[in-house]
Amino acid sequence: MPQTSVVFSSILGPSCSGQGQPGMGERGGGAGGSGDLIFQDGRLISGSLEALMEHLVPTVDYYPDRTYIFTFLLSSRVFIPPHDLLARVGQLCVEQRQQLEAGSEKAKLKSFSAKIVQLLKEWTEAFPFDFQDEKAMAELKAITHRVTQCDEENGTVKKAISQMTQSLLLSLAARSQLQELREKLRSPAMDKGPVLKAKPPAAQKDILGVCCDPLVLAQQLTHIELERVSSIHPEDLMQIVSHMDSRDKHRCRGDMTKTYSLEAYDNWFNCLSMLVATEVCRVVKKKHRTRMLEFFIDVARECFNIGNFNSMMAIISGMNLSPVARLKKTWSKVKTAKFDVLEHHMDPSSNFCNYRTALQGATQRSQTANSSREKIVIPVFNLFVKDIYFLHKIHTNHLPNGHINFKKFWEISRQIHEFMTWTQVECPFEKDKKIQSYLLTAPIYSEEALFIASFESEGPENHMEKDSWKTLSFPGLAVMK
Repeated sequence: MPQTSVVFSSILGPSCSGQGQPGMGERGGGAGGSGDLIFQDGRLISGSLEALMEHLVPTVDYYPDRTYIFTFLLSSRVFIPPHDLLARVGQLCVEQRQQLEAGSEKAKLKSFSAKIVQLLKEWTEAFPFDFQDEKAMAELKAITHRVTQCDEENGTVKKAISQMTQSLLLSLAARSQLQELREKLRSPAMDKGPVLKAKPPAAQKDILGVCCDPLVLAQQLTHIELERVSSIHPEDLMQIVSHMDSRDKHRCRGDMTKTYSLEAYDNWFNCLSMLVATEVCRVVKKKHRTRMLEFFIDVARECFNIGNFNSMMAIISGMNLSPVARLKKTWSKVKTAKFDVLEHHMDPSSNFCNYRTALQGATQRSQTANSSREKIVIPVFNLFVKDIYFLHKIHTNHLPNGHINFKKFWEISRQIHEFMTWTQVECPFEKDKKIQSYLLTAPIYSEEALFIASFESEGPENHMEKDSWKTLSFPGLAVMK
């Protein structure tokens, strides 16, 4: 089941319960209040966009819960561009300051200013790319200027603003450099490499010549997975939702961030599947092909034990590609009991129920882990994306009364937060540059080349295969890098 492409620094504390109760005091209407915010059993479930924005802004006696800050900042981009939200936050801050200055609580200005800076700090740390354009950066500067201009040498607040700004600029610079590097590497990676013969020379190295230990290869695959998935950010995942809403007439269609990280990670899955198929089909002798299949079955099994479900699925997908699956004589020599167990775990019936059970077990292990190795959870990325997509499609953004269905966005945020927690695990395995270099740079046969290599190993058996063989048969094989 090959995976298809999908166009598409959490600030949360240890809990993401979805409870939107403020840390100090209470703000907004309850079920019996103004109706702009609706709570159910102490949980915010809906509200107008304006009320939700007001709920984000601190007051003298109120600071929003961190889970609410993350969830609203993440989900608001579906309805309003970040720089417009920032402008509205700035406007609300000015109104609050003016009320304090005109009233009897002028002495509380310093406390209010500190809360505003704290909110901005959490925003810039969680979503630094919200500030990459000039509009957002100008708004940020304007807000921080307003916060400090009337505070009579409030050194603590000014220092906090300076540190926040410096950290933001460093984060933006690092991400920008990473994206530039990816863009330079992106185009060549999609080009086809040199023409290779269908059957490489016997002396040419294959995966077993680089690594013959299934556990070691599984560990190196996990290294690559964690490196690539760590570059995915919450707002990248939210674009799965915002992209669908902006394809037609959505007002926030403008300046969509190019999700290179998502594309690169999705492409890695497909490349790994094709690499597995290539390594099997390029082997000349049936005995060696059998050994290659059994080796990858063992690698997939080790990936499962580690919690690396994405690589496991990619390997299984590679072995299920038609050019590999049709090699009946080769498969007849393979001890398939372990492969059958793996396919059972990835059985797509009942919405991948078996896989989800295994994922839940790995998640529970991660939550009680004492070592980095036990913390590893790498879900099947394509299924995670489909879950977000499905959750978005079955629940409306707005309720009949016009309120934003915030209950929906609590759940989307919870799933994204859980995913981000998994991406932040430090890989405990020692990096082997030689093995990783092979995994990332070894030539990969195109689909046509795989079929030709497969037919050369085991000839076509029926009329359809014979017709395909006649169509595809030519002296050279194009390969993809």
